Amino acid sequence: MLGTLCAGLAAVAASLVAAPPAAAATPFAALPSGTVKTFHLSIDRASDYDAYGAAIRGVEKSGAVARATPLDVAESGQHTGRAALCHDTGLDGSLKYDGFCWDTTDDNTSAYSSSGGWHPQGLTAAHDATGSTYSGHNLYLASWYYGNGTTENQFARITIAESTGTSVTYGHVLLVQPTGDANGGDFIPITNIHADGIVWYGNKLFVANGGQLLVFDTQYLWRMSSTSSDYVGIRSGVSSARYHQWALPLQGVYYTGDRSRDPRACAGGSGQPCLGSLSLDRSAKGPALISGEYRSHDAGAGGRVIRWPLNDATDLPLADNGTTVGTTTATAGYSTPVYQMQGVATDGTWYYMAGECPTSWVADPIAKGAYSCVHRAQPGGAPSVITRAPSLTQNLSYSHASGRLWGLNEYTGHRVVFSIDPP
Repeated sequence: MLGTLCAGLAAVAASLVAAPPAAAATPFAALPSGTVKTFHLSIDRASDYDAYGAAIRGVEKSGAVARATPLDVAESGQHTGRAALCHDTGLDGSLKYDGFCWDTTDDNTSAYSSSGGWHPQGLTAAHDATGSTYSGHNLYLASWYYGNGTTENQFARITIAESTGTSVTYGHVLLVQPTGDANGGDFIPITNIHADGIVWYGNKLFVANGGQLLVFDTQYLWRMSSTSSDYVGIRSGVSSARYHQWALPLQGVYYTGDRSRDPRACAGGSGQPCLGSLSLDRSAKGPALISGEYRSHDAGAGGRVIRWPLNDATDLPLADNGTTVGTTTATAGYSTPVYQMQGVATDGTWYYMAGECPTSWVADPIAKGAYSCVHRAQPGGAPSVITRAPSLTQNLSYSHASGRLWGLNEYTGHRVVFSIDPP
């Protein structure tokens, strides 16, 4: 998608073309194969997959919900975004940057507000789902978590947006957990969820949540019969999803470690893999999910990038034993020297990482509102910065269809969805 850019911002970008990249002191290093073999996405088919499928059938049997499509949500007109980069981004103009903005409400909503609000995290798109478009439409999906200033991770939603280059429309979808069975189903909100990263692949939507990989199926996207209540579920035959017009039910859960452990408790860096950012490798080396671990500035570098193979026949993680649903072992892993890595994606050769800038690019990289940087490296090589990026840039997504790298940021009041043409 190449929309019309704000003329004033183009002038700003031109003035921000940065100095030559400075190489990191340590390489983007492959982890030992013996370590990688200990990384698993574990699932119990009966309780972690089949039970949710039965409950979904029970909800649909009730007649309280109606199926919708991602395009229905995007074209609903519930929200109208801004079809240009409406904020300063720091992006290098030579990389032909482009993108769009949310409406002013979603630009300014905050999970740190005492009145409650949302923060964006993950990004994926039709170029992940199909390799190109969704029935000819450029659709983009973002994940958000809800907090009220004292308690984070209360709920999660997905935004489905269509960008035509001259207009942006979108709607929000609450993530829910189906309950009951095929003879009587209901649903409740998914809680204790940060929705760190997302990938849309085929019909499946993967959502990273620390020690969990949550699986949804866009074929079961539901339209609610009421949007006037904060209630979530079916009551007296009426479906509701906390003021949302749509809801998407959980279909399966994979775990990276002890299933009884709080999924938000994993810290990353060693031991149990922590699923933070998430992207898709659609290159000849794929298909595969690429997960990235976030570590705070004080914790230092060393966040791990892990590669999880996918089964193109089922759109699910590739089971080690050849079954359709089963435990998956990682096939590669790396340790990054990039501080505060919040997003990682690959074109099959280069790995692109969104994280903290070196001081040669930003004098105080951890100051409020400081630019992030997009780094790139090949395995075994030292990362270099290719551009500054919007403050608090989160997930990245690479499109093989266009050769462009996409990203979004979470900085309240300065939020954009952007793309660049990497060198």
